Amino acid sequence: MKFLLPDRAPWARLLLLCGAFLWPLTHPHAARAQDRTAPAVSAEEAAEAAADAAEAAPTATPTAPRRPRTPRPPVGPRFEIDMQAPEAVSEFLLRHMELQRFRELRNLDANELGRLIAQAPANLRELLATLGHFSPVVEVVPPPGLGDTATDNGNTTGSGSASAAPKPLGTITIKVDPGPVTQVASVTVSFLGDIATAPEAAAQRSEIQREAGLIEGLPFSQADWDRAKTAALRRLIAQRYPAGRLQNSLADIDAGTRQARLYIELDSGKPMRMGDVVVLGTERYDSATAERLVRLSGLTPGSDYDLDKMQEAQRRIAESGYYDSVFVYVDPSLDGETLPVMVQLRESKRQKVVVGIGGSTDNGARLSLEHTHHSVPGIGWRATSKLQLERIDQLASTEWSSPPDNDGWRKIVGAQLAKQLDDFNTTSSQRLRVGQSQDGVEYDRSFYLQYDRARVVNSLVRDPVAEIADSSISANYAWTRRRFDDLIFPNRGYGLAVELGLGYTLGTVRLPFGRTQARWLTYWPLGARAVASDPVPGQAREVATAVRRTQLGRLALRVEGGAVIARDAAPIPDTQLFVTGGDNTVRGYGLRDIGVRRADGSIGPGRYKGVVSLEWQRPIWNSDQRSNWENVLFIDGGAIANKAGDLKPLWGVGTGIRYNSPVGPLQLDLAYGLETRRLRLHLIVGFAF
Repeated sequence: MKFLLPDRAPWARLLLLCGAFLWPLTHPHAARAQDRTAPAVSAEEAAEAAADAAEAAPTATPTAPRRPRTPRPPVGPRFEIDMQAPEAVSEFLLRHMELQRFRELRNLDANELGRLIAQAPANLRELLATLGHFSPVVEVVPPPGLGDTATDNGNTTGSGSASAAPKPLGTITIKVDPGPVTQVASVTVSFLGDIATAPEAAAQRSEIQREAGLIEGLPFSQADWDRAKTAALRRLIAQRYPAGRLQNSLADIDAGTRQARLYIELDSGKPMRMGDVVVLGTERYDSATAERLVRLSGLTPGSDYDLDKMQEAQRRIAESGYYDSVFVYVDPSLDGETLPVMVQLRESKRQKVVVGIGGSTDNGARLSLEHTHHSVPGIGWRATSKLQLERIDQLASTEWSSPPDNDGWRKIVGAQLAKQLDDFNTTSSQRLRVGQSQDGVEYDRSFYLQYDRARVVNSLVRDPVAEIADSSISANYAWTRRRFDDLIFPNRGYGLAVELGLGYTLGTVRLPFGRTQARWLTYWPLGARAVASDPVPGQAREVATAVRRTQLGRLALRVEGGAVIARDAAPIPDTQLFVTGGDNTVRGYGLRDIGVRRADGSIGPGRYKGVVSLEWQRPIWNSDQRSNWENVLFIDGGAIANKAGDLKPLWGVGTGIRYNSPVGPLQLDLAYGLETRRLRLHLIVGFAF
């Protein structure tokens, strides 16, 4: 042993030398530890340790080149599994069985594998029980010669080099007969707490029991059973009882009769009511706006707790445009029966500018610029101004709207300049509107006073007869009702929109007129409302979705009608009349291609409109699983005339493909116009009514 000591500290050298000689005398166990025999290690472990040490130790000669370390071979499976089971359970067992966790374990020896094989049947029976198979026959056959390998002191790697891969232990054969599946005979839901006796909770009790009973008669599976319990609890805490809990649950399995009787016990606790609204995070905008929107959603002080109304309040506030994020919640752990409604907000910037580039099959490329001021100084109204340029349409508009009042009504003032090109006619129009509107989930209402002026110029004939400028003023009322099961991907329900107006033409000829327009859209699901095909093993059935969605899809019927009632001599502005054709009206024809034929051969608007469309939307299935794609077949018809008796529809037929994206449907249609005998491509984005 060689010590390197600094020359400037002789007393330190003496101290260290004394300590080196006295240490073995005062600590004899340390000296004995050096003489102990190192524990035996396998050849592979020793080789690996030596390689690691050689790589970590410094070389004796700095200039000597380092020998590259031989890379270890990739770790392969230590054993294989031959699963002999029906296809319905084979993949599930292979994915979840315990043996799979140890296949890539490099140091797994034969003794340990034998222990795992002995435990495998119990593990497989547990997995099969989650699928409803409670009397399976399971046989696990170890690899041939595994016992001989295990007696070789655990040395299964042979005498090869240290870098050699471990020798595989063989193939385990698993034979599984799952046996008959157990059926759900009954689902019983019992209640504790206020919900058990409260008369006002009778409908909630019935709904919980009905939903839980949807799995009766189906094969039992742990996933379905867990889903049923979760659904029952969610339904409980969605109304009146936010602190409700699952008290007990039991699955009583009778292996002899292959029946499962399921029991759920729910404790509702005490009912909760809504309290005051507490708004957090407001700086730029008045918190009273958020409070009003919460009240308009039905969350008034003293009302029953309702999760749906809370979500509706959150939606209303988010759609108001004043906030980037909204979170409406209550804390059910608070003492008392009244819970404050907490509204956490992150405000939008006071102003924003949006530049858009897009296009459509109707109008070609589109460029738009939109500016929004959420709180105009002095009045606090929102002002939205927009400029939009398209191939045949140009638009400039502004709309100013007040925050909603206590009843949800907003005052609106708007102006619009538009220019549209049809054949060789150019229509320039101006519009002013003053009124009020009320927006909701199911209902929209508005009434307004409107001024219209339209001027049509024929580019081929430039004389006073070919230039028409008409204007009018009218009082209007609009009402919309939506009863769809889903506002993004409707499968059932209807929507109805009605507009009524009374007006007076201005200019040299002043005559009264009436204008009305109506739209109807309805969806009919086709086929029996039965549960979908068997789910993937281990996954819960989407029972509610399966009842609502069928393999045959749905029919969509759309009907539109409009009429302007006035004397023939009344100069009605073109913007108050009707045209049709295009992506969202009559496919197979271009935008505004269906109208009244004028003397110069161009197409103009008319006083009467009729449109009908029937569409079959059929889902595309992939390996018994419903995909996000649908096939569409449709027939559209539309007619425009100046007299009701002259309405003669032009028809278009076609097919298309529809993709249900996360943000809404995207539909691409190929339509054939029977009148024009031409094919047209139509792109429809989203669903709105």
